[in-house]
Amino acid sequence: MDISSFYNIGSAAIRQAAESSPIGQKALEKPDLSFDSVFQKAIENINTTNSYLSDMENEEIRWMLGETDNTHDLSVAMNKAATALQYTVAVRDKLLDAYKELMQIQI
Repeated sequence: MDISSFYNIGSAAIRQAAESSPIGQKALEKPDLSFDSVFQKAIENINTTNSYLSDMENEEIRWMLGETDNTHDLSVAMNKAATALQYTVAVRDKLLDAYKELMQIQI
């Protein structure tokens, strides 16, 4: 629920409660769109994807060696890794498209 519409209410108690809530504080923060923060988040995304892929491989190895017969954990690890990889590839493709578009700009 977006509480930004509550800021026009005249009651100081309601405004104070909205601003002190975690959601209200998050709504007041301006996102950091600097290159460094975007780059750090991209690296964090890649590290998370690598972690999910590693977890999937570990679950596969455990299942193949017979250390576990729980296919649910294997399935969950495989789905997490596939989703994270698809997201990472989609972000990479968008970045490459933006880079190509910038390179085609005539000066």
